[in-house]
Amino acid sequence: MNNLDGGHFNNTYSRLPDYFYTRLDPTPLENPKLVAYSPSTGQLLNLEDTRETRGKLTLIGSGNRAWPGSEPLAMVYSGHQFGAYNPQLGDGRGLLLGELVNTRGEKWDLHLKGAGPTPYSRFGDGRAVLRSCIREYLASEALHHLGIPTTRALCVVTSDTPVYRETREAGSTLLRLARSHIRFGHFEYFFYSALSEKKRYEALKELADYTIEHHFHDLEGMEAVAGSGKGYQLFYAEVVHRTATLIARWQAAGFAHGVMNTDNMSIIGDTFDYGPYGFMDDFNWHYICNHSDHSGRYAFSQQPDIGYWNCGRLGQALVPLFDDVELIQKALDQYPQIYTQTYTRLMLDKLGLLAEEEEDAELVRDLLQLLHDSHCDYTLFFRTLSSFPSEQPVNQLEALVNHPSLAPWLDNYKKRLKRNPQDDQNRQKRMKQVNPKYILRNYLAQQAIEKAEKGDYREIENLMNVLVSPYDEHPDFEHYAGQPPEWGKKLEVSCSS
Repeated sequence: MNNLDGGHFNNTYSRLPDYFYTRLDPTPLENPKLVAYSPSTGQLLNLEDTRETRGKLTLIGSGNRAWPGSEPLAMVYSGHQFGAYNPQLGDGRGLLLGELVNTRGEKWDLHLKGAGPTPYSRFGDGRAVLRSCIREYLASEALHHLGIPTTRALCVVTSDTPVYRETREAGSTLLRLARSHIRFGHFEYFFYSALSEKKRYEALKELADYTIEHHFHDLEGMEAVAGSGKGYQLFYAEVVHRTATLIARWQAAGFAHGVMNTDNMSIIGDTFDYGPYGFMDDFNWHYICNHSDHSGRYAFSQQPDIGYWNCGRLGQALVPLFDDVELIQKALDQYPQIYTQTYTRLMLDKLGLLAEEEEDAELVRDLLQLLHDSHCDYTLFFRTLSSFPSEQPVNQLEALVNHPSLAPWLDNYKKRLKRNPQDDQNRQKRMKQVNPKYILRNYLAQQAIEKAEKGDYREIENLMNVLVSPYDEHPDFEHYAGQPPEWGKKLEVSCSS
């Protein structure tokens, strides 16, 4: 059954007390047009990719029609933004339409970004622009197909409704899917709220119990202890674990989020709220993808520590639920080890090494320092290394790196491979399954945006052809795999992106 016909919504979040949200409908856009649609995401909702489906999504995505069974609402939350607490944020330009259950019993939140003003808009217009919708659409699908937990993007709709930023732009929306839209900031909101101590405790407990029931109930031992101090301990420890492993995956992929505020941190460990993100071109430990981040708080090298800091803020918000607050610190203390173990394993996979040896950490450190010093393209280096040690990739590596430390590092790597329990052919094949040929470089997204703003949406579809299978060869799109032009390395994106 096509879920656009309705009948499969749960809307469980709307059954929580009304101080968790505000109910309201989207503000319609004028003369909507479908810009992009992801068939693979549509399959999660049992949608058939037909002209009728796309037509209905255009109306739903523009706020001109309700998805049957949905109950739109704006969620309230708070959060630490660039280290400072902001007491009330909430969905200022988006609405949770509801929770749709597919034929496999999976529950997916549907969230309409750019749906118009809400009580949490803080004098904003509640709208999104086409460029930001396209960037999130491409990035969420790109990360998913790289194996990185993320929200998903169903479609982008634009319109004739004017939106004013630096210039006049077209009001647009993105229809997003997630297993949950609950953020660290939801818990912070109730911890710091002006409610009485009893009311704050009750609200925190209700939110935690709801989150555990819908997203953490399958944890080993949870069924027997849910709703107790032990249950909250298991819940928090799992959030710490998921956050640490998520950021390790970002680091291994060379991905920078850009705005790791606690209101942008998913409680289930998904990549959430894409803004001024960036995949690194030339490797730089101190890469700052967000032009608005003047202090470098969310630089690439800072992401693991910020993840730890954010988990600490969540732990603080959960204090009223714990009889022994030392258990919070005990769970948080596991973060560095979880992160390091995950990141090390991912980097060894990128190097094609099956078993870990004591010297491998130094091998990885030396390589990253070499890439940093030589300003080498991160993705191209690992993809080229996947064909090592034949003559052609060696020549290509020398051209890419152009640094005197390359030869000694390759010698050490070659010696290490001799102790690797796998022949070159199988290792190379395995490396090409973890080192992508195609990533969403900023300049590629920008080219797609510029064409889309002129009404040509084909470049988005072309990019998606390679982003959904980034490890494969795509002869027709080989030009997407090369080094970016110099202007492409200097593109600036900010929080408005």
